[in-house]
Amino acid sequence: MAETYQQQKKKAHAVCVPFPAQGHINPMLKLAILLHSRGFRITFVNTEYNQRRLIRSRGGLDSLPDFKFETIPDGLSSTDDAPADATQDVVSLCDSTRNNCLDPFLKLLKKLNSSDNSSSSSPPVNCIIGDSIMSFCVVAAREIGVPSVCFRTTNACCFLVNRNFTLLKQKGLIPLIPTDSTTDHSNGNLERNLDFIPELKNLRLRDLPTFFRTTDPRDELLQDFVMGESERASTASAIIFNTFDALESEFLNSLSRICPSIFTIGPIQSLIHQLPENSLKFIGANLWTEEPECLRWLESKPPNSVVYVNFGSITVLNQQQLIELAWGLANSKRNFLWIIRSDSIAGDPSVMLPPGFLEETKELGLIAKWCPQEQVLNHPSIGAFLTHCGWNSMIESLASGVPMICWPFFADQHINCRLACTEWGVGREINSGNLERNEVEKMIREVIGGENGTSMKKKAIEWKKKAQEATGIDGSSFLNLEKLIKGVLPN
Repeated sequence: MAETYQQQKKKAHAVCVPFPAQGHINPMLKLAILLHSRGFRITFVNTEYNQRRLIRSRGGLDSLPDFKFETIPDGLSSTDDAPADATQDVVSLCDSTRNNCLDPFLKLLKKLNSSDNSSSSSPPVNCIIGDSIMSFCVVAAREIGVPSVCFRTTNACCFLVNRNFTLLKQKGLIPLIPTDSTTDHSNGNLERNLDFIPELKNLRLRDLPTFFRTTDPRDELLQDFVMGESERASTASAIIFNTFDALESEFLNSLSRICPSIFTIGPIQSLIHQLPENSLKFIGANLWTEEPECLRWLESKPPNSVVYVNFGSITVLNQQQLIELAWGLANSKRNFLWIIRSDSIAGDPSVMLPPGFLEETKELGLIAKWCPQEQVLNHPSIGAFLTHCGWNSMIESLASGVPMICWPFFADQHINCRLACTEWGVGREINSGNLERNEVEKMIREVIGGENGTSMKKKAIEWKKKAQEATGIDGSSFLNLEKLIKGVLPN
């Protein structure tokens, strides 16, 4: 009797390698779960430091026979001395993973493929899926002769910007021209639109990722890491984006002419929701311990009445920003759920919220260290998301039909903010300069209860429906996942 499709795929063994930061681990784990549900054996590779954090946050980490967790060192000499519950320095991680991870990863692959490890139930590795900024995975896949797939955890627009780096240099926009100001390296005008690139015509120079804002023509982070990783990612067998066709059609069409093997499979969490209850869909990868009482608190609030405030796993606020944000929330008189990580405030951690704030907002707000964000965003009481505009948060908010108050900080967040506010109609941007409580209050009142907020909510619901269509049976993302499995990954 011919083998079934599921039985054939049991022979496939995918190794999944995220960049070692929360916003990269989460979507990669979801992708691994999707592949596991279609018959793949999975080896999920964390750094040793993050594996320890994951074990602490979950109270353990059980590996299943066909879904195992392995580790490699991140190459940082300070790892053992790092705080137990904090994100490592991202720039240092970028440099270290690029230079130090290939050899230990090859040793791991050798172990996985050894005769002692391989069996009929534990096949040799025959595909590697790496984060697109862990391009040593492409090199490793080439060495052992298996397909490599790069998983982009930013949107398609951001990758298209990277791919136009040479043109931006030719136009004299990069590097920026230094001025007397420490913040305005403007080349004369940070408001200039990139109208010489048709697909990016509505982006301004100020919207480019922050690593483009360099005055050094030999900037190592930009030249060696960002652009080098983008170039190497383009040599993989395929590139996956956690987005959907209707959301970024123009950018994707342009990219498809440069990188033909592109697969959009987002919002990836919507595909996860469709899995049966007996799957691994409930495996989590939060490096901080979640506080489920957030959900119980939300149950006590009316529909669309709560502003959810979370700036992700890396952003750090200074004391003045914290104070202004706190009083902006208090003065808005709207309910709020505010996530403040243990490492999210610069300076003395004992100098936290301003005096009198907790007393004044005791009936309005709840503060927690971490929460199950997808469940929070899908709760009917959430009326707005005050966000740093990381791509995971953006795509999760769109999939949940929640409008956004945007306060971008670094990397791709400015692009995401611009798209949310001008292209998708679901966002309002807070002035990214000196945060002021009056502006925070105004934005919250506008989005929750204001006329603009009503319009934004309507657009958010429209995008939620389009996301559901994309991930439903015969939707573009659903079909792209099937094409990836059948056409690129080994049978």
